Amino acid sequence: MQVSTAEFKKGLRIVHDGNPYTIVDFQHVKPGKGGAFVRTKLKHMKLGKVIDNTFRSGEKVELVDFEEKHMQFLYRDDRYNFMDTETYEQVSLSADEVGEAREYLKENTEVDVLYIAGAPAGIELPNFVELAIAHTDPGVRGDTAQGGTKPATLETGVVVQVPLFLSEGDVVKVDTRTGDYLGRVAVAG
Repeated sequence: MQVSTAEFKKGLRIVHDGNPYTIVDFQHVKPGKGGAFVRTKLKHMKLGKVIDNTFRSGEKVELVDFEEKHMQFLYRDDRYNFMDTETYEQVSLSADEVGEAREYLKENTEVDVLYIAGAPAGIELPNFVELAIAHTDPGVRGDTAQGGTKPATLETGVVVQVPLFLSEGDVVKVDTRTGDYLGRVAVAG
């Protein structure tokens, strides 16, 4: 199936130069001279690299033929192992196939595994995850020179900026798309 550049939206999966990409960002541009065009940021669905590309206005592109299966992250050895929640079939993906999503994966996390041409190609995380703070320095009273935040290492190893009042063991909600702290879910102890 094909779509026009007028139908572009964030998250749309398209084929560009024979490879599957997800539209991360786009902007319709109408210069005073010449034809209108669409400037896009495209993320490769298998490799995770982001490229910039420009399409002429009205140009048609092919949609990626993909399938999503709801799965649960089981464990990590040299690969990342997932289980289909309906058939209990297990699939393992390499670190490259999982991509940046590995920073937010902990055991029993529910994800959508993307299949392209019958083979697993990558994963789609939930928009928000809840993770415990594994390490952070104690907040020093009156130390608000940086807007009242400090770095905290979460249980999966990812580092996010959190408010000074949080301590180790607190469970926080994080946006997986931006890596931003959204709020405290539970207090340690």
